[in-house]
Amino acid sequence: MTYCIGVRLNAGMVFLSDSRTNAGLDQIKTFRKMIVYEKPGDRFMVLLSAGNLSISQSVREILQVEKLDSGRGDPTEPPLTIWNATSMFDAVRVLGSAVRRVYRQDAAALEAAGIDFNATMIFGGQIGNEAMRMFLVYSAGNFIEATRESCYFQIGESKYGKPILDRVIAPSTTLDEAAKCALVSMDSTLKSNLTVGLPLDLLVYEKGALQSSQIACIDDDNPYFRMIRSSWGQRVREAFESIDAPQWNGGASTHPLCTASARHAPMGKITTPDEKIV
Repeated sequence: MTYCIGVRLNAGMVFLSDSRTNAGLDQIKTFRKMIVYEKPGDRFMVLLSAGNLSISQSVREILQVEKLDSGRGDPTEPPLTIWNATSMFDAVRVLGSAVRRVYRQDAAALEAAGIDFNATMIFGGQIGNEAMRMFLVYSAGNFIEATRESCYFQIGESKYGKPILDRVIAPSTTLDEAAKCALVSMDSTLKSNLTVGLPLDLLVYEKGALQSSQIACIDDDNPYFRMIRSSWGQRVREAFESIDAPQWNGGASTHPLCTASARHAPMGKITTPDEKIV
């Protein structure tokens, strides 16, 4: 399992991935889940992957050389690749084609071995003067796009890190705040799930730059992430302790727990063998 986050904001994009691959209790290894495709001044794209590692690695290898008919009916037009696509939509179409090629090559053999064809990817970036775009790509090669209403994607072990993203991330969030939020989200996942692990890869992309130097590899010794881990845990405990405890015996409280409900009676008890709740 793994955990990856992609965030599309007004000011740019943030990508974060862990690097743990778990194929059993004695088969825990480190593999990077992020890859960057950059041609400065022309295009910048990031691919995050989760799921079966052999599938993801095959897709990444094929994506480098995958060619797709443009679909415009012009026989003189060269096939689409991620390096000549004029839009992120066309680039993600090439990625979808690469996923489907791997499916045609490997799905039957995987199924015969009792293994599902399972790979999910986040693909985001910017080409030329086009707006930044980010996509969630499924195992069938189909995809959906991030919007203002849903401006981030998660893949892998996402449930533990989702609450903080839902409470903080909005299109107007700054890149630094989004990077901090993504790291808190990752820390929450690391705390609760052993299948996600360090080191992490963090990348921040500024709108219109068509390149990025804001890339960090984060391990146990990283001072900023160690600060996040300790301060976030402490602040959560402080927030928890600041909430009033429930009062069961009529104690004074501005937020009483045991109050009459206009719609529902308290739960009943069964006190004899013949008694029924319903």
